Amino acid sequence: MSSAKKKSIHPIPPAVSMADLARELGVSMTTVSRALSDHHSIGAATKERVRQLAQKLNYQPNHLAAALRKGQSRLLGVVVPYIEGKFFPSVIQGIEQAASKAGFSVIVCQSHEEVLLERRNVETLLSAQVAGVLVSLARNTLDYQHFDKVRSRGIPLVFFDRTPAAGPVNAVVLNDHAGAFQATSHLLAQGCRRIAHLTGPPHLTIYQHRRQGYLDALAAYGIAPDEALLLTSDMSTEAGAQATRQLLTLATPIDAVFAAGDSAILGALQVLKAQRIRVPQAVALAGFSNELFTTITEPQLTSVDQRCEAMGAAAVRLFLELAAAPHAPLAPRQVVLEPELFVRESSQRGQDAEGPARLASI
Repeated sequence: MSSAKKKSIHPIPPAVSMADLARELGVSMTTVSRALSDHHSIGAATKERVRQLAQKLNYQPNHLAAALRKGQSRLLGVVVPYIEGKFFPSVIQGIEQAASKAGFSVIVCQSHEEVLLERRNVETLLSAQVAGVLVSLARNTLDYQHFDKVRSRGIPLVFFDRTPAAGPVNAVVLNDHAGAFQATSHLLAQGCRRIAHLTGPPHLTIYQHRRQGYLDALAAYGIAPDEALLLTSDMSTEAGAQATRQLLTLATPIDAVFAAGDSAILGALQVLKAQRIRVPQAVALAGFSNELFTTITEPQLTSVDQRCEAMGAAAVRLFLELAAAPHAPLAPRQVVLEPELFVRESSQRGQDAEGPARLASI
């Protein structure tokens, strides 16, 4: 048996630097730098010599290093709680597309829902001298002082989705109240009257607004809220399951669950199916976020879409507006996107089953 031929591995040559050009030509790095930037202080002959050697050696200028030396960059920093599911990856996609069109690159950091890591992320981005910072808060962020350093350096700061509860800020948000009002109204229109609401940490504005949308929809139907039907958790799948098990012990049965997040409503569905409770006939379900898994569950889950990519693009547009007028008086701006309810099998009990599959926000 013939032995296999060994493939030779050629080492990748190191990148040619500006110092290499200067050494080859016997001039200073300043001369090379100015020649490459067509500076008026360098003669035409020297410029031509530098350019020809740069082309011959395939010299590639390090634009990032040059920008950092000047104290500026074309980098946009993004901090998100996590990169999983549909929402944050889709928002990041919207950010990257809009940033790329504007000539910016994007650095993404994850806080993993921890404020300490969020603070470290902000420090990392400031060290990279980013041109702007886009942030969606971690679940346990209650103190916002680590963002003061961003503002003090005159760097545009834009929050999206999860925003600080204290004071006005530049932000891009969904009309969470409208989305919750619409989802709850849909359940009411299906004949549901004992609608439970699974909500998240109350200091986060998104959950405050979704809870109020739920309460306002009940009020519009003349239904008084029942505190036993309002349960707060971290909105995980297990938390949704645990909350549903608790709801099923009530003396007066529930007939619907509206969760402020799709992971929680998935947990609810799992418990109901395990206990052979029919969905939507006995208990109708609606969630929030329109995660990808909502279309592959059995039954498919009704959910409020959060306009993810549009949110990312809007955050970049707001950053660009702030960057274009760095000395303008501080007047925080808030961009509000309208939600869209996707009605699926988990909530259709017959009353308005002939209605549209997608309902515009009210």
